Amino acid sequence: MTALAGALGAGAVWAQDNLGLPTDKAIDLQPAAAPLKHDAIWFHDIILMPVITAIVVLVLALLIWIILRYNKRANPKPATFSHNTAIEIAWTVVPVLILVVIAFFSFSLLRKYNDMPTPDVVVKATGYQWYWAYDYPELGVEGVESRLLPEARELETAHEAKVPFLLGVDNELIVPVNRVVQVQVTGYDVIHAFALPAFGLKTDAIPGRLNSTWFKAEKTGVFYGQCSELCGVDHAYMPIVIRVVTDKEFDDYIVKAGGKTKAMIAAEEAATAAEAQRAAADAAASADASTAASAAAPAEADAAASAAAPAVQ
Repeated sequence: MTALAGALGAGAVWAQDNLGLPTDKAIDLQPAAAPLKHDAIWFHDIILMPVITAIVVLVLALLIWIILRYNKRANPKPATFSHNTAIEIAWTVVPVLILVVIAFFSFSLLRKYNDMPTPDVVVKATGYQWYWAYDYPELGVEGVESRLLPEARELETAHEAKVPFLLGVDNELIVPVNRVVQVQVTGYDVIHAFALPAFGLKTDAIPGRLNSTWFKAEKTGVFYGQCSELCGVDHAYMPIVIRVVTDKEFDDYIVKAGGKTKAMIAAEEAATAAEAQRAAADAAASADASTAASAAAPAEADAAASAAAPAVQ
């Protein structure tokens, strides 16, 4: 009874997976917090797992059947045939059909990853040995370095400081909720990988190359990931933390970081356009006045000449 209660308790833990954070004793994928991850989980649970389970069960049944049916005791006289055409066709065609089905749904998922909507925010993530640096190139914020907290390096100190072990950082990547965020990923020194399970992100950070991925966070909160490419001795110490906030909180962060919000940039562009329009209007008016003055000058000269000429008797 105690064992059963323990098993049920373990099951309850599995059912309460943390959102955006690894869960002890969990055996499934992390819960989704973005549309792409929902699609990835559906592909895994509905397509891949049934196919994998069916193949495993089939192979296991065939092994058991062959062990029982064709062992030396049950079948003392071995068969002498060398091949079976029907079976060879079957074990060639059936795997091909299985791969075609998997490819069909796989391509659909890949197309969703590739067809990014118009982004609301662009972020550049650069992997260094061994930290990440974030830029908001459109908003004028550059060089936000994100490093592992010293207390997060050891399990004991992480528990004492109440920070996630190997995941707590000093500066998080801040993005707005329900907005399309494009992440441009590159590496400064060696190949890294920008990966965050809750959003379904995993993109290589390659020096000299700018890869791109995207996500749209559905909820506010803090979401954790890690570099997923073995990049050196401190590979395990370069986590990725994304904090999803409201639009106002995001704008406040951008201003505090020395950048400009999209509203500020739009207002400046509108003011610049209006100033240019006024300058063009002033220039046109000045040109018209100059033209009018030029046209009036000959007439005035003729009138003056006529007035100055002596009258003919």
